[in-house]
Amino acid sequence: MGSLHGIQGCLVDLDGTLVRGRQMLPGANVFLESLEGRFVIVSNDAEHTPLELSRGLKRLGLTIAPHRIVLAGATALDEIARWRPRARIAMMASKSLMIHARALGLVPVQERPDVVFLGRDRHFSYERLMVAANAVRCGAELVVANPDLVHPGPHGAVVPETGALLAALLACTGPVPCRIIGKPEAALFEAGLALLALSRNAVLMVGDNPATDGEGARRLGLRYFELRDGVFPEISARAPCRDPAGMLALSA
Repeated sequence: MGSLHGIQGCLVDLDGTLVRGRQMLPGANVFLESLEGRFVIVSNDAEHTPLELSRGLKRLGLTIAPHRIVLAGATALDEIARWRPRARIAMMASKSLMIHARALGLVPVQERPDVVFLGRDRHFSYERLMVAANAVRCGAELVVANPDLVHPGPHGAVVPETGALLAALLACTGPVPCRIIGKPEAALFEAGLALLALSRNAVLMVGDNPATDGEGARRLGLRYFELRDGVFPEISARAPCRDPAGMLALSA
C-alpha cells in the first residue's frame, strides 16, 4: 500500500469491511469516527438506495448520511437516466430500485425494453431470466450494476450477488456487450471522489477485496489499504480537507 502520508480522505467499502450480514464489524464505528466525516462509502450494493441503506446501517450502530453513500445499483440507474432519458427498462432488481428508476423518469416494462438492467434481485426466477435473455437477444442494451459473484456472509457463508445472476443470463444469450457500473469500474470511485472534492493522491481506498476495491483504486491512481484481521488504517484527524459546500460534515 505504501505510506499514508498526505491522506486527507477515504473511500470505504461496505460488505466485508464495515459490515458482514446484519452485523457491524469490530472497529468499524471507531474508524469512521476517526475520519471526522472525511469519507464516502462506495459499495457494489445493487439492491438498496442510499437512504434505505443509511437507515439500515443506523440500526446496526453506524450513522452515515445518505449523501455520503455511493451504491452500484442506484448509480447505474442514474447513469441510464443520463444516457437514455425516459428509456423503457426491463428491471431484474429490488422494489426500491424500481421506485428509484421511476423517480428518474425511466419506464419499467416487460416487453420491448431499450435497456435490461440487472441488479441484485432476490426474486430472480426462470420467467425473469427468460424475459431478460430474449430482450438482450433482440437488441436491448444490457447494464449490470455489480459484477461480484458473491459477498461474505456470517459464519463463513456466501451471499449470491448480481454477478451470479449475470452468469445465468449469459448462459442463455452467449457473449454480449454489457455496461458494468460497479467496482472495479471507474463510475463509483469517480462519484466518491467528486463528493470528497480532493485530489486522487490525497485519497485512500479502504476495502477487503483486491479484485474490486484494490484493482479499481489502482486504475484511478488511488492508494489502497486492504483490510485484514479487522485492522483499520490509522489516519490523522488533523489533516486538512477541502469541502467548500460542507457536504461531508458529520451528521448529528
